[in-house]
Amino acid sequence: MNISFLVLAVLFLAYSNGANDNFKGVASLFGSNTTTYRTALAWATLTTGAGSLLSIFLAEGLLRSFSGKGLVPDALVGSAPFLLAIAAAAGVTVMLATVTGFPISTTHSLTGALVGCGLASAGTQLNLGALREQFVLPLLLSPFLAVVLGATLYLACHFARLRLGITKQWCICIGAERQIVPLPQPASVLSVQALPTLRVAAGSITRCSEQYAERFLGITWQSAVDGAHFLSAGIVSFARGLNDTPKIVALLLVADGLKIEWGMVMVAIAMATGGLLNARRVAETMSHRITAMNHGQGIAANIATGFLVIAASRFGLPVSTTHVSVGSLFGVGLVTRQANVRVVGGIMLSWLLTLPCAAALGAFAYWLVT
Repeated sequence: MNISFLVLAVLFLAYSNGANDNFKGVASLFGSNTTTYRTALAWATLTTGAGSLLSIFLAEGLLRSFSGKGLVPDALVGSAPFLLAIAAAAGVTVMLATVTGFPISTTHSLTGALVGCGLASAGTQLNLGALREQFVLPLLLSPFLAVVLGATLYLACHFARLRLGITKQWCICIGAERQIVPLPQPASVLSVQALPTLRVAAGSITRCSEQYAERFLGITWQSAVDGAHFLSAGIVSFARGLNDTPKIVALLLVADGLKIEWGMVMVAIAMATGGLLNARRVAETMSHRITAMNHGQGIAANIATGFLVIAASRFGLPVSTTHVSVGSLFGVGLVTRQANVRVVGGIMLSWLLTLPCAAALGAFAYWLVT
């Protein structure tokens, strides 16, 4: 089989991954009104690309995991049709979720595609023990750890803010607006006229800005928090690039003459392009529908996500950045009692459907290419 088809399928998977995943690291920046959608997306693209390129040196364990080695017979690991079917099935699964606005896991999709292709090609020779230990357990445990860590970090930050005496202030929106006023006229008729009137309103989180009031070493606490928020979002995006890129590049190991370094670069570019062109729907779900959040809550969720994903990448554990990010946001939302349980329930249902959907597509794709 022409190896170029495999490369195209892998790049399509990388594009789909970027469209569904790139904005997740900066969702709290947009959701807390810290910055605009475009600025958040640009920051996500830059930091994700840095993580993708550094994964060449730091994430060799994930390359081995997602090549299928140990899960299926060795003869299939180096088979171009097998890897092509995995890439195509996982890419289609992720893109279907992206166009419907559901933040699903590329890791889940790859795992499902691996299982479906493995069943179609190896049947009973599929190593279910390796599947359970290398894939299922990390994927199941990571969101629960993220919920606990996100909630704990937010409570710790909230307690620290109160102990330091840092208070919040809300703006009051004052401005002129034109209002239609009826004016009596001769002959018992009324006319209308637009007159300027003064309007005063207490700002809500969507209309006005919640700010931290005090200063520290000549810098306002708000500026310091905003800087920390950007840094934490960048860490999450960096961790996502570090964790996801090797999983996708692993499918190119069979390509003779293609250096892994160049595979990493191509995948990083495709991921960035997908994020820039197709991230909006998932961005709205992650930023505004899981929970309302302010600056401090966003930082706590980002720190929890970044810590778990970087630790998993370092030890070769295929956790899902999506699961960890959603879990961290949900943990903060539970503490603040602002979590949208119905939306999170819908996201979890999409997670449950990802594995069987990707597995069915994987089996069909393997049948098709062979």
